[in-house]
Parts: sequence; structure tokens; C-alpha cells
Amino acid sequence: MDTLDARVAGLTGREVARVVSLGGSHAWKQYRAELADGVPLFVKALPETAAGDEFTGMFQQEALGLDWLGRSLGALVPDVIAWDSHTLVLSWVEERPPTPQAAESFGHRLAAMHLAGADFFGAERDGFIGPLPLDNTPATDWSRFYAEQRLAPYLRRAVDRGALTPVDARTVEKVIDAVEDLAGAPEPPARIHGDLWSGNVLWQADGAVLVDPAAHGGHRETDLAMLALFGLPHLDRARDAYNEAAPLAAGWRERVALHQLHPLLVHVCLFGAAYRTTTMEAARTALRV
Repeated sequence: MDTLDARVAGLTGREVARVVSLGGSHAWKQYRAELADGVPLFVKALPETAAGDEFTGMFQQEALGLDWLGRSLGALVPDVIAWDSHTLVLSWVEERPPTPQAAESFGHRLAAMHLAGADFFGAERDGFIGPLPLDNTPATDWSRFYAEQRLAPYLRRAVDRGALTPVDARTVEKVIDAVEDLAGAPEPPARIHGDLWSGNVLWQADGAVLVDPAAHGGHRETDLAMLALFGLPHLDRARDAYNEAAPLAAGWRERVALHQLHPLLVHVCLFGAAYRTTTMEAARTALRV
């Protein structure tokens, strides 16, 4: 019978001493694996009985996304050790308490990662945000990419599950129709994490490591807006350092709600009407009404 330690041993080619569950809230679970020589690894795994079609390519996309982000000067990600259809193995990140100095370093390195750029908005492969599919069809215009591939699909899903009302939908549709006017001056594609809430920032003494990306070519304000959504420690220090390294365009504060609307719609799709009020506030703020 297949066991997780056998899967990790097979992928890494090294003997595994033990695997300890860290829990998890999705179909996949998280683990700390310790190799026989004492080296710790982080493991994300689906059970072998999981339906293959729903999550096909998830771990491959995550591994490729981490590798792509890691090839920037920012180098903010863990090492990818191995993966298969049901397992992802990464280097272990030992977290440290966040400090203002670490936040400043993080801001500088995030700017460097973004400035590494991308060839287009989107990615070569479709991806996932949490357990939901993410349309990464390449595009050259960010406003239409954001409207059609980030807002509209999750609005439809939220309405279909009854978490948003038809009246709510009309408000969000106004944002979708007006994105080009709300987006500010065009910027080239940035190399973004794509799901950069504070829980995906693992603090280090000299900065931070980013995990669980939905990596793609996007708008750099998207990552910064999501950092603000759930309260990153020392956010002002990190953002000031970022702005020092890569100054943000005029009016970026007025666009925070626009960039937060996508992750909020994702949360409505995943968790229901508990996020309805915050989502609709963001939509109205984005419209500046």
C-alpha cells in the first residue's frame, strides 16, 4: 500500500524518517517530512483516492510558478524539491517573528520580483487560486484581462451559488464595465505572486519567503492590495520600502479596492455570504460611489 513517506522517498530519492501532519483546510493536506539525515521538508499532498480531474496539474503549476518567481532578483520563494500529480515537496522554511527590518527587506525584494516582468498578462498554463481554477489565457491588455479572467468568472460562480444577489451582481458588473477607466495608467506585466495574502508570507530574520502562489504576469498593485486585505504585519514599512525601490503610479491608493475585488470574490465563492458585505463595499469603493 502506498504511504506518504514512501511517496516522498520515491520523489526525493532519499530515506524518510517520519512525516507529521500539519493539517489543512482543502482537499490537500500539509506535512513536515524529516529525512533520515535530519533535513526537514515541507510536503503538500492529495490523498491517492482524490478525484484526479478536478486538481489535474495543480502541483505542477505551483512548482513551475515558484520556480518562475524564484528566477527573479527578489528570490522570495522556497526551493522546489520534487512533485507529481498528488504531491509537492519544498524546502522547509523555519519562520521567525516579523520585524520592521524584515518588512523593509521584503518590500525591496518584492519590488525586484515584480520588476523582473513577464511576457504577457496571464501565464503559459491555467492555474488555481486555492482550489478554484484560474484562467491564465495570455493577454496584452490588463484591464480586459482583469475584467474577463479575474472578476467575471468568480462573479458568475458567486451568484450561481446564491452568495451574491442579482442586485449585487449589477454593482460588480459596473466595475467590470469600467475597469479600463478605473485602472490608471497602463503598466507592463509584472511578475506577481497572485495570491499574496498575509498567510502566504513566511517571515525570516532578513525578509520573507512567499508560498502558495497563483503566479502569473499581472499588475503589481494586485499583490500590494492583497497584502493589505488581511493585515500584513508592518505593512507600511514594507510598502514604503517597495515604493522606494519601484515607485507606484499616482492614484494607487484609490485603486486598492479594485485590486482587492478579485480575491474577495474568490472568498465569496469558497466561503459564501460571510464575505458578501466586504465584497460589495470594495465594489462600491472601486467605483468611487
